[in-house]
Amino acid sequence: MRAPSLKELQDLEYEVEAALAFHDDDPKATVATLLADIKHLRLQLALAECALSRGMTRGWTPQYERQDSGA
Repeated sequence: MRAPSLKELQDLEYEVEAALAFHDDDPKATVATLLADIKHLRLQLALAECALSRGMTRGWTPQYERQDSGA
């Protein structure tokens, strides 16, 4: 696994600050929203998996857990 670049770290820090600012710097509200988003996206992924044929996706199937990029 490679170390993140300075640009990636800066982007991540900006995204974290933006998420906190959206919730008036309330970390619990920020985490709650992110967890709700994860739950929603997992449901959408499950629905897509049921609705799409393997031929349409050329054999692709969704991954429910994040895979580390081994660059």
